[in-house]
This record gives sequence, C-alpha cells and structure tokens, in this order.
Amino acid sequence: MQKQIIVVLDKGVEFSFHVPEGTPLAHDAARAWLDNQFTTLECEPLRASGKVLTADKVLVVTQAAGAGLLGDAKWAAEYVAAVSAALSKPVIRVDVPSMAITY
Repeated sequence: MQKQIIVVLDKGVEFSFHVPEGTPLAHDAARAWLDNQFTTLECEPLRASGKVLTADKVLVVTQAAGAGLLGDAKWAAEYVAAVSAALSKPVIRVDVPSMAITY
C-alpha cells in the first residue's frame, strides 16, 4: 500500500506527499526532528497544561511552516519522513484550519 501525507492549509491550499518506500526514519529521530522544528519555528503548545502530544506537535509545526516551508523540497522531505515515522500510519491527513489529524 502506498503511504501518503495530505496537508490542508487555509484558503484551500493543499499539499499531497508520497512517503517513499524503504527504511523509515527511526521513531526517536522523528520525534527529535519535530522537537527541533517546534523550537525553531517558535511554536506554542495547544493545551493550557503545556503538555505537547506528538499529534499536537505535528499540527503546530505544520501550521507554523505554512506553504513556504512545505513548498521547499528539502524541508518537505524531512517533514514527510518525520511525520510518517512519528505517527506510523499509511495515510495521514493534517488539516490545519480544523486543527485535526485523521488517519
């Protein structure tokens, strides 16, 4: 089965990424990449408790990255590898306007 990540941004902007076959990024490496991007992009936790779940981190990193970074081939390839490994699902839909991830 082909793996895919779909990202929906505001104003109907949508990206669809094919997840390459082969050795996936290790789960710990994927979380480390997301942690780094969370800090670099100056993201804020979604929950008042300050607890940041992996899915929440994917949402806010995606939101902060926007079309600019998602349109950058190098950054997008790293994003796809990290999100695919972190969430471990064949089809992932990241819907920023709804702040939801579906599988």
